[in-house]
Formats: sequence, C-alpha cells, structure tokens
Amino acid sequence: MTEMYPSTPGTPSRRSTLRAAGGGALLLGFGLAGCRSAVSESGSAGAGAAKPRRGGTLSVAINSDFTPSLLFAQSSQSYQHRLLYNTLTRYDDQLTPHPELATSWEYAPDGRSITLHLRTGVTFHDGRPFTADDVVFAVQNLQNPVRAAQLRATAAVVTGFEKRGDHELVLKLAHRVNNLFDLFEFMIITDRHSVDDAVRGTRLNGTGPFKLTKWSPGSGLSFVRNDAYWQHGRPYLDAVEFRVVPQGDALVSSLRTGQSQLSFDVPGKNLAVVKSDPGLGVTAYDTGAGALYLGVNTTVAPLDDRTVRQALAHAVDRERLLRQTLGGYGLASAAPWPKSSPAFTEAGRTHYTYDPAKARELLKSAGHTRLHLPLLHLGLPGDTAVAESLQYDLKQAGVDVTLQPTDPATAQKNLISQKMPALWTMSHGFAQVQPSTLAVSAYPFNEAKNTSKFHSAEYTRIVREAWTSPATGAAAGRLHDGISRILLDEAFIIDLVIRGNVQAAARKLHGVTLNKFSYLNLDDAYLAA
Repeated sequence: MTEMYPSTPGTPSRRSTLRAAGGGALLLGFGLAGCRSAVSESGSAGAGAAKPRRGGTLSVAINSDFTPSLLFAQSSQSYQHRLLYNTLTRYDDQLTPHPELATSWEYAPDGRSITLHLRTGVTFHDGRPFTADDVVFAVQNLQNPVRAAQLRATAAVVTGFEKRGDHELVLKLAHRVNNLFDLFEFMIITDRHSVDDAVRGTRLNGTGPFKLTKWSPGSGLSFVRNDAYWQHGRPYLDAVEFRVVPQGDALVSSLRTGQSQLSFDVPGKNLAVVKSDPGLGVTAYDTGAGALYLGVNTTVAPLDDRTVRQALAHAVDRERLLRQTLGGYGLASAAPWPKSSPAFTEAGRTHYTYDPAKARELLKSAGHTRLHLPLLHLGLPGDTAVAESLQYDLKQAGVDVTLQPTDPATAQKNLISQKMPALWTMSHGFAQVQPSTLAVSAYPFNEAKNTSKFHSAEYTRIVREAWTSPATGAAAGRLHDGISRILLDEAFIIDLVIRGNVQAAARKLHGVTLNKFSYLNLDDAYLAA
C-alpha cells in the first residue's frame, strides 16, 4: 500500500529524524506519540529519565474557561480536547501522520478516495463501541456550518462514504486535496448520540484517556482516568484538574506554590520568574503552532487602502515586542510561517522591518497624517501587554488607537462572524500544518470568507491550486511563494511574532505533549515521586 498523492511536505523540523519512505501512507500499530517537539531549558520539566509512576492528580492552570459552543473550533480553549477525545491520526514534527483511531490507510491512485482501517476494541466513555459510523458522523458534523469548524472546507471535500464492516471506511472525495491529514489531526471523534449535549457542556462523551466529571463555569473542569482506555496501561494519572486563573501574577503564584503543576498561559514578562524557580522549568515548543498578528478590517476607511495597511506593517517593532512583552520566546516575522513550514523563507520573515519614518511617509502618500482607530484585544494580561506595545508603536507612526479589551469567547465569536472593529490583535494557528490549510481554514486568512473581509480573485486562484496540488516539489514551492506574496502585499493580516506554546511546569512532571492544534496529550504524563 503506497500513497500516490503525497499528504505531507518534505521539509523536516530540526528535532525529528523520522522519514516515511517515499511519502508512504501505510502505518501499522501504535506508532510514535506524534507530539510536537519541544526545546527544554535549564533542566526544565520532562528532562531526565525518571521511571513512569502511576497515580496522582495533575492541576493545570488556564487563563480562560472552556466554551462548549466552540468545541469544534480550534482556539486557545482547546487544551482539553485530547483528554476527552481521540483523533484519527497524529502528526510527528515532519507532518508524517501516525495511527490513533485509524491504524492504517491507503489512498486511491487518483487521490479521489482514501480507505481507513479503524482501531478495534475502542469504546466511548459510556461503553458504546467505536465504529465507522462515528467517523462518518465526525466528518458530517464538521461539514455543518453551525459548528464553525476551521477545517470545514476540507471536510466538505468528502462527498461519500463506503462502509466495509464496522472498522473499515472509504472516504470519497470531490477532488484531491493535500491537507486531509490536517483534518484527521484536527477532527475529534465525539459521540454522535450526545453531540447536542456536548456543545451545551452537559455531557462530553469520547474515547479519550480521561472522563469529564465536572465543569464549573468560570472555575474549571475536572477529569478522572478512563480505566477502559484502549491504550493499555495508560494514562498514568488518576485525575486532572483545569483551574481558571486569569491574572498572570496569580497564575505564576499557583505554579510556584504547587497548587498547579502545568500551564501554557504564563505571560511573557513572567517567564523569567518561572525559570528562576528551582522547582519549575520552561519548555518552548519549536514548531510554531501560533502567531501573534494585527488584524485589519478592510471595509473600514482608510484601511481599505493597501498603502495604509502597509504603513501599519512597518510601524510595529516586532523585535521589541518579542523581547520585552513575550520574554524572548518566538520568532519576529512579517509572514505567518514557522521555520518548520515548507512555505517559510527568510525574505518573507523580514519583508516588513521596523521603520516608523517609512510608515509615516506611506500614510502621507495616502493622504493622512493622523489616524484614530479602535483596537480590540483579549482582556487577559499577556494579550493586554501585546496590545499596549502595539498602541505605543502605532502612535509613533501617527496612528492613535483606543484599546478595547474583550473576553476570549466573545472575541472568538466576533472573529468567526466577521464582526471585528477596524483593528484587532489575537493569535492564529494553522500555519504549522500544510500551507494550504492556513488559507482555506483559518478565519483570518480564509480565501472564501475571512475576518478582514478581504477578497481577491488571484488569492482564491492560488490558494485553490495550492490546496489541490501535491504538497511537495518545485510547483508547490511556487504556489507557497504566491500565497506569501499576496499576504505580504495586501497586509490584511499583519503577522508579528511566530510563537509556539511555552510550557511552564513542575520539574516532577514528565511526558506532556501537544498535537499540532495544541490539544493536550497526557497519555504518558506522570508525576515523579
């Protein structure tokens, strides 16, 4: 069985050496853990070779609460997904897929169908067996626009299903796409009989390593080990607690006092404090799962003028933002791509340099000397610090912005529904997987309907061609360059810093990983004695 239509790019990250011979798609057994690579600092959590230990409760500090209505949309509130649910496959750092609920697969030679062989002996938390019907439902569920799933366009390419018993399924495709495994990494397998309860937060029934026992809105979530989990002997932990700690100083205090042992939400300015604590460590994931950006509503004058948007792109001191506000964790970049992406180029990264004089010159050429605009941002400490840094930089270029702090759930809903003001700053994902996925899936970049309300026939053409063409080779490179050129020239999304998740954790905690969409994987996690 070989994959005739490559599903993964050929550019490796620096942390992985696994290669799939010839881009082959036959993968049997459990495979790798499929985690995103991490660079540990100063002997941080996960270092060493402590023997796994069963038992204990892990407390995770999060800065915003779970929003059930956004269950099928990737966001900063998606950490719990992989505790409750599984996906079909999971990537390693080179975007090679490995088995999870699908144990192997093969593409048809024409790329118009894929046969999935599904894991047997898997049950949902309520004891019901997992079958091909659950995969059919999962795909159809994401096709439903009500779910607001970023990868809906890819799910919609699946136009037919052929079941061959309970554990073999053929997905029939309207046309070839090169990001199907992005969908498989993204798509959680939920119980088809209780999905309405799931989006209300009353019942989240999955096949994952933990069961939800309680959700206390505004306070957190409680999970206990799923003793019937399909991966024998896992998880090690007895229970997991998510605790909502919105204030940065309180979150750090929670870690330092041992009330929490893990967080991905420590503001950049507080990371030095965490690193200085002998009982804590910092781990920086290096595959760039996210990026901070300045979003621009192109229907608001004078932001409908590309020259004005380019002025804003020159006005931001990305290096200062990275150094002072983010604690030095990340990569200053005008383009959305992390270094692990096949679309990354140094020229794209440095396309817009900090040049307030040039920004003022561009504004003047467009007929403006001073602008007054609103800037929406998440009302969380780290996000507020980013917004304040942008406010300072923009003012030096002649753009006065009024900050609009907003709760994360409302901001995400505004992002999806195209209800953002003139300017906003948030973070985006989807550049860490297939480059085409960013432009057909991420709300800020979606060629068909994006938050900026930007439209371009050329953008649509290049994105569609990149999406339906092989993911590797010279032609793919040219298409990636074409997408980057439009993003940089049009500047409807102004990227600032590529930043993977930064993990702060107790040194006794080991085995924590994240998937490409920042779903927390605790299958192998344990607390050393």
